[in-house]
This record gives sequence, C-alpha cells and structure tokens, in this order.
Amino acid sequence: MAESGIALADYAVVVSFFVVMISVGVFFGRKQKSVTQFFGGGKQVPWWLSGISFYMCSFSSLAFVMYSALAYKYGWLPVTVSWLSVPAVLLGSWFFAARWRRAAETSPLEYIERRYGNGMRQGLMWLGLPMRVLDDSFKLLAIGTVVGAGMGFPLKGAIIASGLIILSYTFMGGLWATLVADFIQFFVLLLVVLVLPFLCLSKVGGLSSFIDQVPEGFFDWTAGKYTWGYMFFFFLMIFSNLATSWSMVQRYYSTRSEKDARKVGYFVAVLLFIGPPIFFLPAMIARVIIPDIPADRMNEVYALICREVLPTGFIGLLIAAMFSATMSTLAGDYNATASVLTNDFFKRMISPNASPRQQMFVARVATIFMGSAVIGITFVMQSAQGANDLFDVTNKMFGIFLPPIAIPMLVGLITPRVSRTGGLCGLLGGITVGVIVFVLGAGLWTGCIENQQFGWQFLDAINAGSPWFRGVSVIMTSTCVATIAGLLLGTRLFPDDAAHHADMELFFEKVGKPSPVLQGPPAKITFFPLVSGGLAFIAVVLIVASVATQPFREVRLSVAGGVVMLAVSALFLWISWKNRISE
Repeated sequence: MAESGIALADYAVVVSFFVVMISVGVFFGRKQKSVTQFFGGGKQVPWWLSGISFYMCSFSSLAFVMYSALAYKYGWLPVTVSWLSVPAVLLGSWFFAARWRRAAETSPLEYIERRYGNGMRQGLMWLGLPMRVLDDSFKLLAIGTVVGAGMGFPLKGAIIASGLIILSYTFMGGLWATLVADFIQFFVLLLVVLVLPFLCLSKVGGLSSFIDQVPEGFFDWTAGKYTWGYMFFFFLMIFSNLATSWSMVQRYYSTRSEKDARKVGYFVAVLLFIGPPIFFLPAMIARVIIPDIPADRMNEVYALICREVLPTGFIGLLIAAMFSATMSTLAGDYNATASVLTNDFFKRMISPNASPRQQMFVARVATIFMGSAVIGITFVMQSAQGANDLFDVTNKMFGIFLPPIAIPMLVGLITPRVSRTGGLCGLLGGITVGVIVFVLGAGLWTGCIENQQFGWQFLDAINAGSPWFRGVSVIMTSTCVATIAGLLLGTRLFPDDAAHHADMELFFEKVGKPSPVLQGPPAKITFFPLVSGGLAFIAVVLIVASVATQPFREVRLSVAGGVVMLAVSALFLWISWKNRISE
C-alpha cells in the first residue's frame, strides 16, 4: 500500500463515499412515479440546491488535470480562463433561464419540434448524443488517469467503479438523486479544497515566501498562446455550452419560478468566481515544492502535490472529491440525455401513447444505455491514444459541433423570424464548414486518404495539416459564420408558410410572457436527514480508519476533518428537526 501511495484508510474512505452515493439512489428510487419527477424534479427543486448542482456539473476532473497543469506551468492563467465562466453564466441566466423554463418541461429539446419541426429536433438529438458521450468519456478517462497514475489507484478499477456508481444512483433516483448526491459531494469537495492551500503555503513558508520564489510573470492574466484573442473564442465556447447544455438547462426548468431560475445562475456565478483561486493555488505552489515535474507528468500535478502534503485518510477524501467532481457532471448528463432519448425519441417516434410506467422503464433503460456507452468509449480511448491527443481532438470537435447546435437553439427562443428550414440550414451548414476546416487543418487528405489509412490513425495526422486551420479560434469562427449564414439564407429562400407563422406567434406569446409560480406549497425538504447521515458515515469511517491504521500524530488533520464533517452533519440534522417542529 505504501508503494502505491494509497493506504488502507484511504480505500475505506473512498468505499464509504461510494456507499453513500448508492444509498442516495435507493432513497429516491422509491419516489419516482413519473418522467416529470424523474427528469424535471416536478418543478419543485429549491434554487440553492439546483445552483449547487449546476456548479458541480459545470466542472469535472479536468479542473484537477488540465487546469492544474496550466497552473503549474503558467501560474494565474487557469484562473483567468475559469473566470470566463462567470459572465457566461450571468448572461445565460439573465437572457435564457426564464425562457428555458417556459419552453421546456421534461427535455431541453422538446420545444424544438414546434419551433423548427421534427427534422431539426431529431438532428439536434442525434448530434448532441455523441457529443455528450465523447465529452463524458474523456472526463471519466481523465479522473481515472489522475487517480490511477498520480496516486497508484488501479486505473481500470477507478473507471469502472466511478462509471457504475454514477449509473446506479442516476438510474434509481433520477434528477432528485443527482441533485442530492451533488449536494453531499459539494461538502466533501469543499473540505479538501479549503484545507489544501493552507498546507501547501505552510510547506513553502507562507504566501510571501511563495511569491518570492515563483518565476517572473507567474501572476500574469495571460501567457503563451493563451492570449486575449484566445480567451474571447474560449468564452464563446463556454457561453454556448452553459446556455444550451442539456444538464444545465435542466437545472433552470426544474425550479418553481422564473425568479428562482435566475437565482440559480447568479448563485453559480458567485461560486465560479470564488472557486478558481482556491482550486488552483496548490498547483501553483507545486512549482516551488516540486519544481522538476516532467512535461509528460504535468497532468498529475494535483495528485502529486496532494501526496506531498496530505496525511493518510485525507488522501482518500481527496480521491472521493476528485470522483465527485466528475460524478456530478456525468450524473447530470446521464439524466438529461436519458430525458432526451425518452421524450424526444421514444415518445415522439415510437410510442406517443406510452403509459407513465412504460415511460419510466424506458427512462431507466436509456440511463443504462448512456452510462454503459460512456464506460465503453472510455476504454476505447484509453487503449487507442491517451488523454492528450484526444483532448486536442475533443476541443476541435466541440468547435465543429457546438456553435451549429447552440446558435439555432438560442435564436429559436428569441425570435420567430428564422424559419424551420433556416434553422436546419444553419445546423447542417455550420457542421459541414467545421468539418472541412478540421480536415484541412488535420492534414487528413495527405495523412490518411493518400496512404489509405483510416480509423484511429487519423489522430496521428493531426499535426500534418495547415497550421492556419488548426486553431480552435479558426474552427469556431468558421462554424459560427456558416451557421448564421445558413440561418439567414435558409430563411430567405424557404420562409415559413402562413399556418406555421401563426403557430409561432402563439409560441412566442407563451415564451415572451412571464409564467406563473408553480401552484401549491413548496416541496418539503425531506433529504436533510439523508445528507446528515451520509456525511456522518463518511466522517466516522475517516476518523476510525485513520486512527486504527496510523499513529495519531500523523493523522490529526484527518481526524479534525472528520470532526468538521460531523459538525456539518449535526447542523443538517438540527435544520431537519426544526423544519419538522415548524410543521
């Protein structure tokens, strides 16, 4: 155990974390009677719970992998990049949160058919699904890599365990299970990320000593190729994703009112502003503590600095926190994607008159399908190329597909002037141009076609093409311009008929008019005892396993962390008791 960097106490803490996650799914599994509850929480989700879940879904293990590597190499840069999410969330919530709540009930795409027709709805569904699978698979691979390579935790075991645990509680409990699991994971993550910067600063002799030892320009806002021009295009990508991502949109329309929907965005913006400096400071300090990390191991910097300063027990808590960051994102995507498959494919194309019981069965089958696909693709990625090449390709793939998907979705909520055919032309035109630019930049003609090499070998040709076409900024610009041109040209050449135009007037009358607050009293918050019990269970395992396997002086911090978690657990139990008394 000592050679791998993982002690028995750490394994015990990770297992306790997984047990709690499964318990959440079992608890809410009995309460899901309809797809409205399973996918939309019955529009009874408190804004603060939806906000915490939105925040947990907005980042993943990439914060511990890619961004920490940037922090080690450049310093303040990943904070700048992360802060781009703040205005993106604010703009998205201000302009679109209320409209999403008016237009969607159980699926982010359900309004698309009325707005653009069934062809557009199916196109967005089948293009969106592989994007989500690819993105989630990469995130699962990233957490498996950092935990496996950086800490000695078995890589394949990490991928399979994390994937199956997420699948289990999302399968059983739907959106409510995902939200409450995110809530528990938030506090586990919070404990680790708040303690780690202080331990790292203590290791280097304090903040002033750290500042004196870093290279010149370490706290510059930009560095290297990450110029302000790059930041602009990255902001467009983040805004498009946060404003249209299925799991994010789901957090808006699951609230009781439009005011609450906007509160979700404002709350998330505050968390996204506070979080990055705390998250990435340990990786910056690692530049002083571990100055010679080779380039091929920079993705492990967060794991390496944690092994340097954290005691036994806390390492397990850190692994749980790393898993939680990815589990939140994947669980949200699993539920949102299952909602699309159930409502936009099964109900629309196969069985429009399916009973609630049949719909629930399909919803759970769709969840299993999504989770299994992500785990399978993750292993394909692992055996094929590795995280670095696939990350480059994934960024470019998002540059190809995200603008053509996001722009028609958002424009469709704002104006009736874009016709159904115009929306489809924007989608297809943007993707076509993006693929052409990607092919030119990747050198696929010379690297693959002339040599008759296809399949995974196209990744080896990624650096053989024209440098001008390789950048994400060029791909993003091309796809955005082509999408907008397709919307305008398609609308000009193929305007809507009178019947559809009249239907659009009714649709935008609904979307443009504030919707009433959900009738009836708010849902009773019954999950606080579950949260209290989950945190207490993890805390007890942390304390007992640490003290039983290591001298007390070496695990004092782990014991203190367990005591803090017990205090938080007691607070939630007291709140639950007070609520019960007031009723």
